[in-house]
Amino acid sequence: MREPVTALVTTLDEEHNIHDCLASVAWADEILLVDSGSTDDTLKIAERFNPRVLEHEYENAAAQKNWAIPQAEHDWILVVDADERVSPELKLEIEGVLHRGPQHPGYYIRRENYFFGKRIHYCGWQRDYVLRLFDRRKGKYEEKRVHADVVLDGKPGRIKQVLTHHTYRDWDEYFERFSRYTTWAAKDLFEAGRNAGFFNLFVRPMARFYKQYVWHGGFLDGGTGLILCMLSAFSVFTKYAKLHRMRKRRSNHGEHGGHGDKTSS
Repeated sequence: MREPVTALVTTLDEEHNIHDCLASVAWADEILLVDSGSTDDTLKIAERFNPRVLEHEYENAAAQKNWAIPQAEHDWILVVDADERVSPELKLEIEGVLHRGPQHPGYYIRRENYFFGKRIHYCGWQRDYVLRLFDRRKGKYEEKRVHADVVLDGKPGRIKQVLTHHTYRDWDEYFERFSRYTTWAAKDLFEAGRNAGFFNLFVRPMARFYKQYVWHGGFLDGGTGLILCMLSAFSVFTKYAKLHRMRKRRSNHGEHGGHGDKTSS
């Protein structure tokens, strides 16, 4: 008999994704769906898979998952975003790990990423490992607005089979998230005491492009690879540009003798 597992899925207006996502985790002992106010047919479609549905206001991905994890029925958690799919091969490997008895408190899973519908083989995405299967008694998400990982009490293992990840469908979806994520990233940097000088505003974006497009072979992904690497570099520039604005606002506020920080962007 294997360890039972809860598949945790968070949603907000994911009607185009939720059927395939939940179908891929229907084998889990519990599907816990945490919704943050969907106004489309997300929850109606999800009913076909009989998940346990909770409602919670969204702050950021890490905070949402840290709130949801204690609500799960089981200690082993498999986190799957709505735009991700667990393949039959990955399901079998996870079940094997849980049946034999996990040797680690958590496991990294490599993602197979798609961008605007095209499979990305390079750009550094070929090394995209995410810690998604873990014992909640030994791990939780770090308190960051973006790019938060699970902090484990112990050494993680790795699972060979891949988690399929369909990132952005079109430009509108990309830039809607782009604005939100770069603002959150800038706020994390601001609170960490980071600055936005020449190096961060100019050198870091250039280095990001070179790393992804040249060093990690993004040019081999053709035109889509070029677009992806350019957008990645621009996102680095944008978060530091927003940080620069936050620092200027704080400086100006201080000069005028105000109190408190106004860091929204």
